[in-house]
Amino acid sequence: MKVTVLFFGVLKDVAERASVTLEFAEGTTVSNILEQCASANPELRKFEKSLAIAVNQQYAGLQTVVHDGDEVALLPPVSGGTPASARIVREAIDTATLVDGLKRPEDGACVVFEGIVRNHTRGRRTLYLDYEAYEEMARKQMDQLVAKALEEHKIRDAAIIHRLGRIEIGETSVLIVVCSAHRGAAFDASRWLIDSLKRTVPIWKKEHFEDGAVWADGEPFPPEVSAMPSSHGQRPASK
Repeated sequence: MKVTVLFFGVLKDVAERASVTLEFAEGTTVSNILEQCASANPELRKFEKSLAIAVNQQYAGLQTVVHDGDEVALLPPVSGGTPASARIVREAIDTATLVDGLKRPEDGACVVFEGIVRNHTRGRRTLYLDYEAYEEMARKQMDQLVAKALEEHKIRDAAIIHRLGRIEIGETSVLIVVCSAHRGAAFDASRWLIDSLKRTVPIWKKEHFEDGAVWADGEPFPPEVSAMPSSHGQRPASK
């Protein structure tokens, strides 16, 4: 059977490709696929303990059995409702228009969070950032985050917009808007949304400096998402 393996973020650089189609025997698991990829490219091994795996755009464990035609994505730690509430865009984010469209007369609070590109990282001058995503899966994960925020927090509505591609200094890379009757719930939901997005949504950023470019270290995946056992959920020390 044939399986397509996708590489994202720093893994794409290491593998020197965005995808590869491989042949496996029936009954092959995610673990078998990961092992074959690492055997073919040993540099991938240093990322094994911090990976998450998705099969057909759903997070999967090492023992998940794959089938002919499946799509298996290798995801490094990430740096990213309704279609209107969770979107991925490539153009500049229009915060004012989105906020005005989301607010309602019954709202007593509207919390707006903008993640913007700063001009420095760890003492180095940043020129610009470049974001990429496993887009189909990222949209689904963002939709799920908005739905969960609406279910678990006392808010009326929420929206997440994430931009991809080259983003200049001072521009907005991610926007989160939460509307509710009371400010406490809006603040809590906004913080939960951005923290969850940065840990679970497959979006990565590459930082460009005067002397080169690097993929930004991501936060460790939570145990329920990580492909590795919980004792290995942290990033490798080499990163």
